[in-house]
Amino acid sequence: MITDKEFTLRLIRQLTQALEKLILDKPEESMMQKELDFDSLMKDIFKIDFTEISAKAKEELIEIVNERQERDHKDYYEMLGNLFYFKGKETNNTDFLDKARTFYELYLQASGIFALPIINRINEIKKALS
Repeated sequence: MITDKEFTLRLIRQLTQALEKLILDKPEESMMQKELDFDSLMKDIFKIDFTEISAKAKEELIEIVNERQERDHKDYYEMLGNLFYFKGKETNNTDFLDKARTFYELYLQASGIFALPIINRINEIKKALS
C-alpha cells in the first residue's frame, strides 16, 4: 500500500520530469504535459495552489521543505527550481528566476551531485538578473 508521503514524492518526481522536458522543449512530448495543471499539482504536493506558493518568500518555501524528511529535500528543491525556472522564463518574472536559482543551488547542495544542466541554468539566471 502506498502512503501519502510516497504518493507525494512520486508526484514531485513526475512533475520534475515533466518540467525538465518542457524546459528542454522536447517536441516529441505529448500535449498533455504542455498543459500541466500547476494549481492542482501544487495542491496535491503542498496543499496550496501555485499562486500561493509563488507569493511566498524563498525562506518560507525552504521552511516548508525543511518540514519534510531530509532525504526528500533534494526532490523538493529540484522540483521547485524547475517550476520557478519554467514559470519565470514563460512570464519573464525575475522574482521567479531568483527563486529558481536559490532552489537549484539548494538542490546541488542537498544532492551532492555535479549536474551541469542545473549549473548552466544557474549561470543563465545570474546573467538574466544582473
